[in-house]
Amino acid sequence: MTEEKQSQTSDNATDSATQKKSLLKSIGPGLVTACVVIGPGSILTSSKVGSVEGYSKAWVVVVAVLCMMVYMTLGVKLGVVAQQSPGELTAKRAGRWLAVLVGFGVFFISAAFQFGNNLGVHSALNTYYEFDYWVVLINIITLAFVFGFHNLYKVVERVMSVFVAIMLLSFAMNLWFAQPNLAEFAKGLVPLGGSGEIGLPLLGMVGTTFVITAAYYQAYLVRFKGWTEKDIHSGLVDARVGSVIMLLITLMIMTTAAAVLRGKNLGNVADVANSLQPLFGEKGRLIFCVGLFSAAFSSFVVNSMIGGFILSDSLNLGSMPSEKWPRIFTAAVLLIGMFVAIYVIQSGTKPVAAIVAAQAVTVVAAPLMAGVLLWLTNLPGVMGEHRNGIALNIAAGLSLILLVLMAWYTAAYKVWPEVHKALF
Repeated sequence: MTEEKQSQTSDNATDSATQKKSLLKSIGPGLVTACVVIGPGSILTSSKVGSVEGYSKAWVVVVAVLCMMVYMTLGVKLGVVAQQSPGELTAKRAGRWLAVLVGFGVFFISAAFQFGNNLGVHSALNTYYEFDYWVVLINIITLAFVFGFHNLYKVVERVMSVFVAIMLLSFAMNLWFAQPNLAEFAKGLVPLGGSGEIGLPLLGMVGTTFVITAAYYQAYLVRFKGWTEKDIHSGLVDARVGSVIMLLITLMIMTTAAAVLRGKNLGNVADVANSLQPLFGEKGRLIFCVGLFSAAFSSFVVNSMIGGFILSDSLNLGSMPSEKWPRIFTAAVLLIGMFVAIYVIQSGTKPVAAIVAAQAVTVVAAPLMAGVLLWLTNLPGVMGEHRNGIALNIAAGLSLILLVLMAWYTAAYKVWPEVHKALF
């Protein structure tokens, strides 16, 4: 080989290595967001829909993930272009009252989700060794994690990357065991067939996939990553990668349930794991529980950060991982979720009043957050040449309508009946 050819080969290898390195640098915040979206609630609702509707509602997952990707895109753009936190921007443009309203709304939504994440971790671990205080142990470890690292985001990103890999592998192995009907699955990607009824499991699946709090938090994550306006392409690639991961994992879980759990009554994630044991053996249940634990614990960490950091930012107490108040409020989310979960585990009853209150907050806060994010990314003084185009605004507007319809359904069919029951 001539020196010229050797030099060309070496240059090609260097270019390839540089491209791979560049791609890896373009991924991070989206993985963290995928981890908080794929939690115990998402696993349970996806399994329920698969067991009731079979493959026919696969298209709903696609729609929910597309809506999530649209708002993750808005979050990325706001974070890298404005170089200010959403709380600061909202306070300057509309007043501190709106920032505080969003902050407390997110805090209570995160605390409600945290209760479910605690129960998910407990279910995964208790399947193999019964211990009433798994959640206490896990929360102690998480608090040490939150306060133990100066560069918290860097550690979170690396840990979440590992959990994403574990979830993909675990749920893919369960799907392989299930041997789904690919032709039926392909039909399910077309919005036809199924019962045609919009029930709570289906709405729950949309709600646990299109998580507006996580999309809003994307604006914080890209700043933690250190990305600026010149990194906007990396941020958009990252948002799409994270969305694809959400889509793959949710579809794998739903399709596994459609293939082998049709007609099963799934009350919680432990029921899903135990229903797989007779079909796949102990090995299959173990693999599912590993995926469940990864989903629960990763969501556990990031969800608490979402509530803590956004509340701290709204109160003008800081929004970066190096500051103390975001970590203190993160600890508050963790402790609220832990105490509610311990109550449920010990008493065997759900705190109906707390759940209804959390649902009521979600009815108001979710559309409000989406509206604020859409508004900020359309302000020329904030976004300059990067403000939303017509196509993105249409997609975001349609997604906002979906959130409003879900909020109305929750208020009319979940919150009001419980309030009416308590009053009359």
